Amino acid sequence: MLTLVVFLLCTASCVSASAKGGAAAGPRLNNNQLYKFSYTTEVLVDKTRGSKEGSAGYRISSDVDVNLVWRDPSSKDEQLIQLVISNVRLNPASRRSEKKNVLHGSTAESVLGKTKLAALTKPFLLHLRNGKAKAFYSYWAEPATIKNLKRGLASLLQVQLKTGKVIENDVSGRCTVEYKAVKGQVTRTKILETCKTAETGFTTHSQVMGVSKKSSSVTVFTLEDGFIRSAVADETHSLAVNTHRSTAAKVVSKQTLTLVGTEAGPLEVAGKDVAGVVKSIDAKLAAVGIVAEKVKSQCKGCPSLFEHWQTQQKLLEPASLSKATAPRSFLALIQGIRKASKDEILKVLKSASKTSLPQVVDAVTSSQTTASLDAMLEFLNFTDTKGLVLQERFLYACGFASHPNERMLQALLDISNGKIGSTDIKESVVIIMGALVHKLCQKGGCNLPTVVQVKKLLLDGPESTQVESEVQMYLLALKNSMLPEAIPIFTKYAESELGAYSTIALTSLQRYDVKLMTNEVKQTVNRVYHQNRRIYEKNVRAAAADVILSSNPSYMEVKNLLLSIGNLPHEMNKYMLSKIQDILHFQLPASKVIQQAMRDMISHNYDRFAKVGSSSAFSGFMAQSADVTSTYSLDILYSGSGILRRSNMNMYGASKGATLHGLQVAIEAQGLESLIAATPDQGEEDLESFAGMSALLFGVQLRPVTFFKGYSDLMSKMFSMSGEPMNVVKGLILLTDHSEVIQLQSGLKASAEFQGGLAIDISGGMEISLWYRESKTSVNNRGALVVTGNVTVDMDFMRAGVEVSFETEASLDFITTVQFSKYPFLVCMQMDKTTFPVSEYLTKYESLSSGKSVVSHKSKKQLVPGSEFPLHQENSNMCKKVFDSSW
Repeated sequence: MLTLVVFLLCTASCVSASAKGGAAAGPRLNNNQLYKFSYTTEVLVDKTRGSKEGSAGYRISSDVDVNLVWRDPSSKDEQLIQLVISNVRLNPASRRSEKKNVLHGSTAESVLGKTKLAALTKPFLLHLRNGKAKAFYSYWAEPATIKNLKRGLASLLQVQLKTGKVIENDVSGRCTVEYKAVKGQVTRTKILETCKTAETGFTTHSQVMGVSKKSSSVTVFTLEDGFIRSAVADETHSLAVNTHRSTAAKVVSKQTLTLVGTEAGPLEVAGKDVAGVVKSIDAKLAAVGIVAEKVKSQCKGCPSLFEHWQTQQKLLEPASLSKATAPRSFLALIQGIRKASKDEILKVLKSASKTSLPQVVDAVTSSQTTASLDAMLEFLNFTDTKGLVLQERFLYACGFASHPNERMLQALLDISNGKIGSTDIKESVVIIMGALVHKLCQKGGCNLPTVVQVKKLLLDGPESTQVESEVQMYLLALKNSMLPEAIPIFTKYAESELGAYSTIALTSLQRYDVKLMTNEVKQTVNRVYHQNRRIYEKNVRAAAADVILSSNPSYMEVKNLLLSIGNLPHEMNKYMLSKIQDILHFQLPASKVIQQAMRDMISHNYDRFAKVGSSSAFSGFMAQSADVTSTYSLDILYSGSGILRRSNMNMYGASKGATLHGLQVAIEAQGLESLIAATPDQGEEDLESFAGMSALLFGVQLRPVTFFKGYSDLMSKMFSMSGEPMNVVKGLILLTDHSEVIQLQSGLKASAEFQGGLAIDISGGMEISLWYRESKTSVNNRGALVVTGNVTVDMDFMRAGVEVSFETEASLDFITTVQFSKYPFLVCMQMDKTTFPVSEYLTKYESLSSGKSVVSHKSKKQLVPGSEFPLHQENSNMCKKVFDSSW
């Protein structure tokens, strides 16, 4: 028994000794030894591919002394170490001539100032347990930038000696880190996307218009005798605009810690625990946390918002909106507004001229801060019928918001529940609420209280009223929301007796993911197209056909569509043929099943595919590049008498597997046959005279515009028609909006701001000449686009940054001319883009708190020739006849 007890005691003792004095978990310092290191940390900012002139940035070099202060007697891997920075030097990160060297003639003291330099060289402590930072001790009174630099150095001493993946806290935050240990070397790879910090940014909800980021952080440790001989850290963050990847910038951070030598150092301090030891060294030392703290940047000598506005006001007048200076000023104004108070913003709103005020409303609303929203709600009076333009600009800017929050939606809900002077504004408020619900749900906010409340309002809306315009309003809001719960509602209204309801419901269903198109939905849409229960208008049936062909149609669905050709009204026969041929030509998803169905000679024969008419459907490429592919489609459907029934122009952008519905302009007309004593088509005999236009812009459905409604309104408009197009949407839109603070492992912070602004003017018109028996519809698009990317490293006393940007101005016109003096009538479609400039800019800057600065500029400009987009050959032949007959 005694032998057994002795054996157990010996075994426990041996295990304990192995744990205490066995293999080290992290680097161990020797007592009574001073480790002398050289340390450099540098940061560089540049465009992604670099430039001949060298990167902007700076290097901080110093000596660092490290020694062991205390070790836990029971564990050699529990250590408290002291670090002291000395001999601080500042230099440019890349070679500079004296003229371009902002640091020429400066010293560390002249740049940092005595207080900051003294703080930087003050000793600080790091508590390591098994090679991991347990606590970081410094002084609360020290500037945040100084503490962060110290944290960056301390984080470089954190290392584990075994291969594995762990979660660590360091200056970058709480991150997942992967270690790979080989003889005498450890590689630490930080998985940066896992890092959690207190500072969060925001980005555009649309991937196509968004910003892509690539990051890497690798540190290589060289070890000797169980301690760090050298540590080299390389960290890179690259950001690029998805639609124009040459508009890109990067920030590179490098740290190098090299052991220069050792010498005799201070002895360990006696103590039971870390807290007691720290207190005995200096009672003012505190555990301030290893994770970097926020740094408030102060702009010395910067103009106030009002002063900035006074310099930009002329550039935001309506006459300048087609120029790139307008969106550039718009973006600069947003930056100023985001830093301003509510009172400062109101001062600008109240001082703006009548003509520039709508553009200011765009900028203030797009800023999306608490102060900017409060200022707009106080400034606008929704009971005033005269303020329609400003109210609608505010609502549209809310709809296009890059990162809306619950409070913005609540504000619109409050407006909707209050008194509104204009019916049009009432409709716009509800329609835009649908767009905000969609964006908030995309961000995971579908269960927010206000979102739940608005969802119920919209889903119950169509059944809560008998007023036609209000039902349409709720259906359009649900179209914007893209809620899966709305699919049964759209399915029901697809079979409505009112063509307007059916059209909205069917075009809404087309926006949903194909996976949500259930058999019930497909059966309903097929019933509408084939008129199984009632007669429908042509444009409703055409919309149903679009849904069928875009929803992964079955073989039988396609075959039944093909068999219907020949039994449709003349122009619809031609439209469906053109639609099928366009899908095959453009190799759209349904092309394979269509080819399979066309092998059957009953459904595919000359009798069906030789139908004449003027209606058409055509798709093509607007632009193709490595970054983005832009496509367009033009669908034109006429009545049997030659008058336009529906014109639909779409533009799409695709980038990195994501698609954005950039633009849809639909012009609809009905009940105009009486003007030329023609017979209406089947199912359209009792339609009221009407013409209007609907626009969907960047995925947001806007309130439709009516040209005329009713015979008396039609006649008055015809005699007063000036030929001038009617404006559908005009203003400034914040397309790209990305903001983040990048915490570098060195302790420095980089702020990245990417914004894209678009000045847009979309108008459309319709002219009918009974004398010449000719009609003309036009859609005019004018725009100027500016995208800027700014990456800045600001340390209070020193600043370096790079700005990359591009800009362009363009116009696109779509004109349809119809001569209906005889059948088949002549139709000519034209889609033209003018020659437009594209400019790229690169600016690098470095500055000191003293005001001394160095700035370099570089630019590249080119002209892209204008062209007429090619449509099908049949259209080209028609245009020749139209223009020949005009002469």
